[in-house]
Amino acid sequence: MTRKNKVRRTELPVREGASYECEVVGLTHDGAGVAQFEGYTLFVAGALPNERVRLRVTKAKKSYGFAALQEVVRPSSERVLPPCSIFERCGGCQLQHLDYAAQLQWKRQTVVDSLARIGKLSEVQAEAYAIHGTIGMDEPWRYRNKVQVPVASRSARVIAGFYARGTHDVIDMETCHIQHEWADQVVAVVKQVAERLGIAAYDEQTHSGCLRQVMVRVGFSSGQLMVVLVTNGRELPKAEALVAEIREQLPQTVSILQNINNERSNVILGKVTNLLWGEEVIVDAIGDVQFAISARSFYQVNPVQTHVLYEKALAYAGLSGEETVIDAYCGIGTITLFLARLAKRVYGVEVVEEAIVDARRNAALNGIENVEFEVGEAEHVMPAWRERGVNADVVVVDPPRKGCDERLLLTMAAMKPQRIVYVSCNPATLARDVRVLVERGYRLVEVQPVDMFPQTTHVECVALLERG
Repeated sequence: MTRKNKVRRTELPVREGASYECEVVGLTHDGAGVAQFEGYTLFVAGALPNERVRLRVTKAKKSYGFAALQEVVRPSSERVLPPCSIFERCGGCQLQHLDYAAQLQWKRQTVVDSLARIGKLSEVQAEAYAIHGTIGMDEPWRYRNKVQVPVASRSARVIAGFYARGTHDVIDMETCHIQHEWADQVVAVVKQVAERLGIAAYDEQTHSGCLRQVMVRVGFSSGQLMVVLVTNGRELPKAEALVAEIREQLPQTVSILQNINNERSNVILGKVTNLLWGEEVIVDAIGDVQFAISARSFYQVNPVQTHVLYEKALAYAGLSGEETVIDAYCGIGTITLFLARLAKRVYGVEVVEEAIVDARRNAALNGIENVEFEVGEAEHVMPAWRERGVNADVVVVDPPRKGCDERLLLTMAAMKPQRIVYVSCNPATLARDVRVLVERGYRLVEVQPVDMFPQTTHVECVALLERG
């Protein structure tokens, strides 16, 4: 009897390799459709909610499986035709097939669900908190000011593009609809010239070849262009000829650099960057604040929406000119300098020393003097500031996707600022961290999602928490 029961429990309603018709009931955080067949869940890329699809099961686990989309039997009213010819293969975008208004609604719902499920803030579900509609773009294309494109070789040709989903196979790309047109032009020039000059593309399997990546930065406000050639070692054959071709075909270029990365890793940039021609940095502006941007600087990739995001963070900070503000994870000082225009004094802390060098340079570039930057972990630096008599009225955090270190959350709560402004690129870690702060006397007031990455599943938002 026990053995028979065990067999029954392990039987699945689907089998690998077989095809089924299913209803799609949802969308995962990475943009895959959630299909149901006789109560069994299948994740299928390319399917949308409220669709009936035919799919082929590729992997069946005990409680869920994966499938490949074969046919959309009944399409969603929100399905649109992707403009990109390689969308279904490329891993760069996930939502081009979903109407943009629906993308914005889905991103807001992602924030709501994360706060309810992970943050355990049930009031969110009842909409007692203000979780606003996602602020989108009038033109949700060609918004990226930075692109990093891997280079490879195929049939003796130099190719460059993005990786196919879930692989390191490079898909040759002529154009990318979410990056600035100049980036397309740079990639095309480098491919053509490298092939003509015999500059070998990097082979990840054998760790041989020269050209690994092409990185492009565009100053939207300044019209300046930076090209970074990432090489597998110090040697870059025919460097002068390559630089001359880039300059001739792209006269807006002001900076051409070589970054050396001979490590067997997925890290794009190595530790050494050499100037091949022009300036070490390009300049860009967000609103009326200027920034000098180096090859390694962290700088938001969507300058239009960054301005929207920072203005909202500034509004949440509620500054009158008398406040002391701490900006944890300050990077190159982007938010810090926005805050400094309306605060009495702002303190920025960042663990990356190069970023603090950039932050100080950017403060000088803008003539902003009521700021102080320090290298270190915020959870260590902030208590030292407090011992010096620095009592923050407002703390702003803009952490990486993994969220805030718990020690930082406890440090913030101990400093008892009246307001905490949390800028997040990951609703899941935002929800987790908000829960910690709520348990220590803070109240979530409102959250504003901002679509920094149209056509993708990434969700950015800014949240306001107040004491009491």
